[in-house]
Amino acid sequence: MEGNVLLATFVLLAAAVALAPLAKWAGLSTIIGYLAAGVLIGPYGLGLISDSATIQQIADLGIVMMLFLIGLELHPAELWRMRHKVLGLGLTQMLGTSAILMVVAFLLGLSWQMALIVGLALAMSSTAIAMQSVAQRAIAKTDTGRASLAILLVQDIAVIPILALIPVLAVMGGTPVEALTEGAVEVAENVASPRGWVVALYIMGGFAAAMLGSRFVIRPLMHFVAHTNVREAFTALALLLVIGAAMVTDHLGLSPALGAFLGGVLLADSEYRHELESSLEPFKGLLLGLFFISVGASIAFSVLIEDPLRILAFVAALVGVKMGVIYALATLFRMHVADRLLLAILLSQAGEFAFVVLQFADAVGNFNAQDIEMLTVVVALSMATTPLLIYFFDKLWAPRLHARDGAGAPPSDDIEARHKVIVLGYGRFGQIVTRMLRAQGFEMTLIDDDPAQIELVKRFGVKVFYGDGARLDILRAAGAENAQMIVIAMAGSERILAIAELIRRHFPQVVIVARAVDRSHAHDLMALGVQVFERETFRSAIRLGEKALVALGHDEAKARRVADAFEYHDMRMLRESYSVRHDQDAYIGFVRRSTEMLDAVMRADRLTIEDDGENAGQAPADIDKPAKAASD
Repeated sequence: MEGNVLLATFVLLAAAVALAPLAKWAGLSTIIGYLAAGVLIGPYGLGLISDSATIQQIADLGIVMMLFLIGLELHPAELWRMRHKVLGLGLTQMLGTSAILMVVAFLLGLSWQMALIVGLALAMSSTAIAMQSVAQRAIAKTDTGRASLAILLVQDIAVIPILALIPVLAVMGGTPVEALTEGAVEVAENVASPRGWVVALYIMGGFAAAMLGSRFVIRPLMHFVAHTNVREAFTALALLLVIGAAMVTDHLGLSPALGAFLGGVLLADSEYRHELESSLEPFKGLLLGLFFISVGASIAFSVLIEDPLRILAFVAALVGVKMGVIYALATLFRMHVADRLLLAILLSQAGEFAFVVLQFADAVGNFNAQDIEMLTVVVALSMATTPLLIYFFDKLWAPRLHARDGAGAPPSDDIEARHKVIVLGYGRFGQIVTRMLRAQGFEMTLIDDDPAQIELVKRFGVKVFYGDGARLDILRAAGAENAQMIVIAMAGSERILAIAELIRRHFPQVVIVARAVDRSHAHDLMALGVQVFERETFRSAIRLGEKALVALGHDEAKARRVADAFEYHDMRMLRESYSVRHDQDAYIGFVRRSTEMLDAVMRADRLTIEDDGENAGQAPADIDKPAKAASD
């Protein structure tokens, strides 16, 4: 199969399609399905895929895309609010776990240089596994989700210093004290060297250029592409932004994943955020699946078979140490006991960057080939343990912990997301609805597909996101799963019906409030189960008729009573005519009778309207009696 790209692609996709849904059906994580697929088609399974390294290089794009999407969810202000978790949890976890693992490796017979590399490499967790699990559980905005992100962010930043340290450790000799003395002298020389300052300024200049570019180049470009209404062009632009951000930091000598994350943060307050998310989501999911398949295919079962007890002991020790350190730190941060355990499980494995660090150390000459093979198997197996631990957490530990502490309620951080209103269409109709709801304190997410309208209202300080409300991925990116209400306020009768049907099918718990074009359109909405709607010209026409009566000499109170009577009977006619809407003859007959009834009501009201007005404030229901007489 080597060299046959089409066949290799077919095998990868077939394995993913077969085993990932099967794992989900069995109540397991899809990650287990992907890992099993990798084992099945890898060199130690059916042998259908032999070049797992090439697959992993392509699959690494999935990690880059995932971090870009995570960055899109984080405003710079929110990232600043996380600084205590980043420094307290992230930095402490990295240092503490590395130190313990280094001591363990040193006691097992490795030199202190090799032990330090092993400690640093294995202290990092898998961004792909942890954040994919966070996304599947919808806990990104909880304490567990934010703590996971803080720790992983520090680990991603630490990759470059670790890689820079490996060649230095390769030439170091003597005891750690002697090496530290030599290193301090070398650091002092580098600080005094103009070249070191030039490199630092170069990196800072690169970040400054990226910030300016995101504001003055990328955003106008997104506006232009969105204005053309070429959907595939926007998808291409989204991919360009991700790969470009990764390339910038890679060129600066930093992690591509870190660049993608920062690129997402810079665009987090953009009105095109949801469109970017929906465009990239399918690519991210597929590429992450390929990553897990490559991990499964990379497990060298020959090494495992040679010394299974030793390797399994290493895996257990690694997972146990990482869980212990993270659980202890989460306790210091006073997280709930269930959140502590879940956080420890999510980050208990070694990460994908461990492969990079170990391979780089092997190339420099720090390790022999046998050590690298053994450590690679340990890393891969530790990844495979996480989905299983999460499964046992959900089935065994979580119910007991929540029952013991009475913590069945969701975290307070999720409260704001449970009462959100999404408004689709921010034209004249949508603006009025939005202003009324926002005045009462409701959280609003506004979506429109007209770039010119978005730019116009932006000048007035209104944030509207670009996107097509008829797309399921846009609704999901806007948080429709957690929304309390979705208001369909755009024009176009068929489009409104299509969106209402889409929402009712995929988000049945959400209240739909829709704009109706006319009476027939209102009936179509009722057939979809939409009970809250308003015909777009109905009440404005009634109010205009009321003003016309006043202009013709009627008293304002009398004109209001006539308008209320008309509105009440027309709304009742709308509801009652629903059952005969498909029978044209019956419908026409019903409308004629209702019109005659309404005329009778108006005549009766005109005869009584000369009274002293004591009944002028009656509810419209009181006017029903003349109507019944007329219908008889």
